[in-house]
Amino acid sequence: MGNIKAYKNFINGQWVASSSGETFNNINPANTDEIIGTFQKSNKDDVLKAIEAAAEAYRKWRLVPAPKRGEILYRVASRLWERKEEISRDTTREMGKVIAETRGDTQEAIDMTFYMAGEGRRLFGQTTPSEMPNKFNMTVRQPLGVCSFITPWNFPIAIPSWKIMPALICGNTVVIKPATDTPLSVVHLMEVFEAEGLPAGVVNMVTGSGGAIGNVMIDDDRVRVVSFTGSTEIGRKVSEGCAPKFKHCCLEMGGKNVMIVMDDGNLDLAVEGALWGAFGTTGQRCTATSRLIIHEKVHDKMMAMLVERANKLKVGNGLDETVNMGPCINQSQLDTVLSYIEIGKKEGAVLASGGQRLTGGAYDKGFFVKPTIFTGITQKMRLWREEIFGPVLSVATFKTFEQAIEMANDTAYGLSAAIYTQDINKAYTAMRDVYTGIFYVNAPTIGAETHLPFGGTKETGNGHREAATAALDVFSEWKSVYVDFSGKIQRAQIDNQ
Repeated sequence: MGNIKAYKNFINGQWVASSSGETFNNINPANTDEIIGTFQKSNKDDVLKAIEAAAEAYRKWRLVPAPKRGEILYRVASRLWERKEEISRDTTREMGKVIAETRGDTQEAIDMTFYMAGEGRRLFGQTTPSEMPNKFNMTVRQPLGVCSFITPWNFPIAIPSWKIMPALICGNTVVIKPATDTPLSVVHLMEVFEAEGLPAGVVNMVTGSGGAIGNVMIDDDRVRVVSFTGSTEIGRKVSEGCAPKFKHCCLEMGGKNVMIVMDDGNLDLAVEGALWGAFGTTGQRCTATSRLIIHEKVHDKMMAMLVERANKLKVGNGLDETVNMGPCINQSQLDTVLSYIEIGKKEGAVLASGGQRLTGGAYDKGFFVKPTIFTGITQKMRLWREEIFGPVLSVATFKTFEQAIEMANDTAYGLSAAIYTQDINKAYTAMRDVYTGIFYVNAPTIGAETHLPFGGTKETGNGHREAATAALDVFSEWKSVYVDFSGKIQRAQIDNQ
């Protein structure tokens, strides 16, 4: 234990131990013998100290000119770039996904930070003509105050950046609780903020269980914005907690994303897309391709290609550059995946590939499962309807384009969808008629970029979006300003009749 590094909370610019006196271990999901570090098991007192620090820092931070706030973020982005490989390797160690993906995770944080830094010289409002003479009208953004962020383990540095950077550029301050399984990535982010001179208290981090401290982060009157990424079940509770005090609440929740392959689709490309969409990040993405519907004319041909390729995917420790898919994040998630595989079998789905835990050798020390494909899926099956969050792809067939659209929309969620076709008319019709927040043509359901809004419809979200300028609407409120230089009272809608 003497060689295991201990990490602390980051509150008011200081690294401090939890007042609970307790810690927890961060375990490598590819090798449970490896303890990456010990982290603070925070309690209510720790959160209250973090909120107090953020509330105090807000008084000055909101008055820092936005371009100056942006200059700090530019430096943060550059420092993240310098530390990209180190952060990425640690992210693979604590999260499990392959190193190529965690490099992308870190790059996304870099991209988002540069993007939001640029907004420091924009934060555009509007100027409009007044209906009265000698009067000037405009709108400006104003910050809200303290923001509470509860972030997931699957993108442990990218998603925190989606929330923190737009909040900061708008002039807010932050308290963040990273996922219990992946706190080190956010520790690295705090280290970068500290190194680049972000004023004390502007960003604060507490680690530990959401069940223990989540309510405090939501309920405190000083918190004006809550942003949560996770399950729909917990997201609903977050929304209910914010509602009585009308706090801004941004929710990014589940998905059951579909990829449609038409009979004129490029099958080689579609197979590549299905493999990447279903098994990238071990299927542990809200945007993962979990439903694949194939035109009956090309179903058998594509399935043969898909199964052959899936069986060749190399599963293992993500730090091995030759590995295609890493482990599930923890034992609980592995158990969930294995339980859904059994559910599929009992419901009558046909197991085409995978379907079992990987054992033997190094596999015994991690949470590994084979990439799994089921065919013969019907719309009444749980594999069709429920989010699994693992490497399980459910495949169904359709006869007509209209049926494919209906099947695509047959879900409680509405995050991402895709179509593979060479018919531009069908591509545009699907873009219009599939009810999701994100849509791809001839690409899988994953691959969002930071300069477009990210989020979904129905039970995926609550109408807000992350990333791009849309994120600014979560972390600011509009103020309409009227400047009358006429020297007299002018009554709008009355004196101009």
